[in-house]
Amino acid sequence: MDIYEELVRLRNLGQKCALATIVEVRGSIPSYESAKLLVREDGSIAGTIGGGCVEADVWNAAREVIETEKPKHLTFNLGQDAAYDNGLICGGQLDVFVEPVLPVPHAYIFGAGHISKSLSKVATLAGFASVVVDDRESFANTERFPEAVAVHAAEYEEIFPKLPINETSYIIIVTRGHRDDMRVLQLAIATPARYISMIGSKRKVLNVIRELEKQGIPRAAFDRIHAPMGLDIGAISPEEIAISVTAEMIAVRRNAASQWRALSMSVCAGNSERTVLS
Repeated sequence: MDIYEELVRLRNLGQKCALATIVEVRGSIPSYESAKLLVREDGSIAGTIGGGCVEADVWNAAREVIETEKPKHLTFNLGQDAAYDNGLICGGQLDVFVEPVLPVPHAYIFGAGHISKSLSKVATLAGFASVVVDDRESFANTERFPEAVAVHAAEYEEIFPKLPINETSYIIIVTRGHRDDMRVLQLAIATPARYISMIGSKRKVLNVIRELEKQGIPRAAFDRIHAPMGLDIGAISPEEIAISVTAEMIAVRRNAASQWRALSMSVCAGNSERTVLS
């Protein structure tokens, strides 16, 4: 199996993986510089850096790298550890760099109004692949969203099940009305999306949640919703709102939780104008 082709395949599927590479060799080792090991999310592997205990340690590190999305640099001294399957102590040293390989995050934008038009552009510049969905063909079209990787004009309930939403997906709800927002939010909270946000004031957000609770959805299901959406930078215009939302998405993408949570308090506690429901 070609590691590079497998890496591209995993990225296209929206799956994370980690790539381990021997980046430096000193002395004799049972492998070679530039040897690679690819570790998938499920723990399966492709390639090898020599086998044995070293490879086992690198595999463990790769699982951690996949989880944290942060690279690691490892050094092994084979003179002190009979690390390989043949039991030979080669006496060399090797450095292994383990890096996360992440799929391009998709930003699924529901609603194709003014904010969405700016958000799609800003999110694309920030490295997100934007997908726009609206039930109005006059709004949801490639002329309005030339940078989007896909634009869908149909009912939300029709399109939603066809979208490959997974743990690397970002959902932004900016439809033209409360009822449409509620329809999409009900669908969104059932997904494993990494980020779900909805536009609106604190009052609107609470009203939408109360309506969905009447339908049997527990309050705990809304704990991960960012609403009102975006970091509190005093944004007013569609362009400014797009920047604040994209900034929040970046914070989530980079695991900068301490930074964006410090700017927010619980809407459900009733004492905040911003972001996270908890």
